[in-house]
Amino acid sequence: MIRQTIPADSPSIVQLARETGVFKPLEIVALQEVLDDYHADEPSDGHRLVSFEKDGKVIGFAYYAPAAMTEGTWHLWWIAVSKHTQARGVGSQLLRYVEDDIRRNGGRQLLIETSSLPHYELTRRFYLKHGYEQACVQPDYYADGDSMVIFRKRLAQPA
Repeated sequence: MIRQTIPADSPSIVQLARETGVFKPLEIVALQEVLDDYHADEPSDGHRLVSFEKDGKVIGFAYYAPAAMTEGTWHLWWIAVSKHTQARGVGSQLLRYVEDDIRRNGGRQLLIETSSLPHYELTRRFYLKHGYEQACVQPDYYADGDSMVIFRKRLAQPA
């Protein structure tokens, strides 16, 4: 079941992200800050946070928001699935939910950024498999030798 995330989910989400082994310690700290800010008060700028729950346990989550100063462009900031349930369709269901929600809210495209490091190869393939195109690469963005790879998917056709 995909549902709105509640504050009590935060520890599980942070632990899930940590256990994937993909995120750097700095990214885990940033995630905790994002969760704290999100739950501090009702987000008025369209930010959304959803959790995938199975048998009473959070096994995945997604955080996404409209891009400031754009018409219908959104960013997927975070998507992660428990290491124990990866490659079982949970990530695909979360991504489809996000895309459908964005469409319902007038979104026209979704941008996703990720790292070029080798341990993100499965992540990059996941996006390509779901119809995303590699829009650009910003060399040495995160650190020397760690470029930012931006994926893009058009969600609505031009009017």
